[in-house]
Amino acid sequence: MKLPFPLAAHALLAALEERGYRFVTPTPATHARVIARRDQARDLRDALGWSLPFSATTIDPEIVDLLRGADLLEARGDMLVSNVRVSSLGNHLLLHSAYPTTARDAVFFGPDSYRFAGFLEAELPKLSRREHLVDFGAGSGVGAIVAAKHADGVSLLDINPNALRLARANALHAEISFRISGAERWRFLNAGALQAVEGAIDCIIANPPYIADPAHRAYRDGGGMHGGELSMAWAREAAARLQRGGAFLLYTGSAIIGGEDKLKAALFEALEGFDVAYREIDPDVFGEELERQDYADVDRIAVVGLVAVKR
Repeated sequence: MKLPFPLAAHALLAALEERGYRFVTPTPATHARVIARRDQARDLRDALGWSLPFSATTIDPEIVDLLRGADLLEARGDMLVSNVRVSSLGNHLLLHSAYPTTARDAVFFGPDSYRFAGFLEAELPKLSRREHLVDFGAGSGVGAIVAAKHADGVSLLDINPNALRLARANALHAEISFRISGAERWRFLNAGALQAVEGAIDCIIANPPYIADPAHRAYRDGGGMHGGELSMAWAREAAARLQRGGAFLLYTGSAIIGGEDKLKAALFEALEGFDVAYREIDPDVFGEELERQDYADVDRIAVVGLVAVKR
């Protein structure tokens, strides 16, 4: 009998954990440079981390069977290819889209995911425990998984059904393997606005797309303001939805123009009535974007973190 996808994916991730599998996902540019050195996988990390094609005899037959049982294998001539990657974040293993992430419904995981997780791990313990935390734009679910121990219930909201499919599997695996507090109350919502979430919300975490992407990929395109438009929209939604004491934790990118962080000023204005802390987490990311004409006036793209608590 065929298992539902979340259970089949959990079985795969559990088998990989038993084998000590670990893979840290780099930037797409680094990924491209590394796989240019070889054209097929030599081991599990090559197959499931670097997204290289592999022979059915290259990796453990049980892993091949588990990938096939979860419908995660594709044939490429006489070789096989996984249509997901598996990455490690601390003790967690998470599924996300295979490289290259060119599809409009691709599910991102990479250096930003590690920084977002670190931001939440640093900031959430400073707040009181939350009854209902919402991961707005949940993607692979990494934010919700990291934050779940600080909340009684967790809702994952994303406009991309493929993201929710993988997030559900990742959350189930985390719940079973690590007994994350609050995980028994996961909710998954295929929507792009907070109005889809029922009931009171006392914490919203968000890692919105923040690059102006001509291909309009859901995980990457932040719209106008050099990619800052979506961050502003989500901040306004959070400000309207949260009650007194509610917290909004935003990890995003800001285009610095003439030395000025215009997104910062706009966010402080949108979050009037909140106590706001704001800092640069990384001063320079995605420098290759500055070669594009629509970034011709930008000095750098900074990653920033904001914590806002409603007064």
